[in-house]
Amino acid sequence: MKLRIEKAIYGGAGLARIAEADGRSKAVFVPLTLPGETVEAHITEDKGSFANAALDAVLDASPERISPACQHFGICGGCHYQHANYETQLEMKRIILQETLTRAKLAAIPEIQIHPSAPWEYRNRIRLHIAKAAGQIVIGYYQRASHRIFEVQECLVAAPLLVKTVRALQSMAARGNALLEICGEVEFFCNAEETELQASFFTTQNTENSAQSFAALCEELKTLVPQLTGAGLFTQPQQENSRSKLIAEPSEIAHWGPDELIYTVDTTGYRVSRGAFFQVNRGLLASLRDLVTSGRSGKLAWDLYAGVGLFSVPLTENFSRVVAVESSAAAMHDLKHNLTGTQHQISAVTTLNFLRAQQTAARPDLIVLDPPRAGLGPEVCKLLGEIAAPELVYVSCDPATLSRDLAALVEFGYQLVHLHLFDLFPQTFHLETVAVLTREA
Repeated sequence: MKLRIEKAIYGGAGLARIAEADGRSKAVFVPLTLPGETVEAHITEDKGSFANAALDAVLDASPERISPACQHFGICGGCHYQHANYETQLEMKRIILQETLTRAKLAAIPEIQIHPSAPWEYRNRIRLHIAKAAGQIVIGYYQRASHRIFEVQECLVAAPLLVKTVRALQSMAARGNALLEICGEVEFFCNAEETELQASFFTTQNTENSAQSFAALCEELKTLVPQLTGAGLFTQPQQENSRSKLIAEPSEIAHWGPDELIYTVDTTGYRVSRGAFFQVNRGLLASLRDLVTSGRSGKLAWDLYAGVGLFSVPLTENFSRVVAVESSAAAMHDLKHNLTGTQHQISAVTTLNFLRAQQTAARPDLIVLDPPRAGLGPEVCKLLGEIAAPELVYVSCDPATLSRDLAALVEFGYQLVHLHLFDLFPQTFHLETVAVLTREA
């Protein structure tokens, strides 16, 4: 069918509409398209109220369309926007964020300030799948909209050291490696300077000689990639719930070398262990951290969902006391180390349980929030409204949950005063937002 693309939507596709027999229109989502283009496409999945389609041909291309830089684009499921110049990518994300906030019925939305990134080689972490096909070990990414793996030859959004490590592991696999044959995934994480590298391998099997085989694998990999400082082998049991998703946490069954690296942001060194969350964009981390923390001071600050302390550490410089709240055991290990020597308190509970216990505690001057994709949720928003801190800084990786939470916080008396879009994930539909809210005492 011939379609006119109206706009880009969150998720990477372009939106078109077709007329139904009853006169109503149906939304059709077409990946790899740009606003204003006329394309040929065919429906791959009809969901009733909307449909997903595959692009067959671009009949009338947008002037912003460019040739993708990566040979895997269109096949790989990782990138979504390589067919658009970088300025267009930023504008599409700005419009998507603006429309998402508007749909949440937020009034007086501030102008969105955009913080661009280096468009390539920005990722400090990548995760790949490992499978055996036709007698060969394949190490790569999933193909778009499937669970089929293709062998990665390049990844232009990853730090060069990560790509070098992938190629090294592929060369080892080509020569044959019994341990790699039982692994299903591998993750590589490097520091910003590409001087230290951590590797995590995941398997569903635990053989008797796993530790010995793993040490040999790591020693061989280090001869090819000298920056490798540590690695872990994790089991990932195939326990499944009703939605066929793994519910058991991976457990480390073998390790080699140190289990952490030092990640420097400006002049501050953070210890980050295998399995601990850390932002992936190695070029924008300092700008993000400084926007959230600089120019703010007082007696007490709370850093909720603190992770390894990216925001907690600088907050201790200008606040008499900082309370860092984090429930992840891996992140907590690093958080304690990174806050050593500062005036802080660490609470190893969920943000929700922490807030439930704070009704009679001293009110903080500032609350920093950096939740996972699911956002805060109604009860956390309600408790924040009751605590009534004069300033909230909300760091979000999902515009839909951010909009929902902002609408709730405004109902509890907060005013949205600043919005910043950090493009932590160029070439993809993902975006990071920093929202600043204030309220009268």
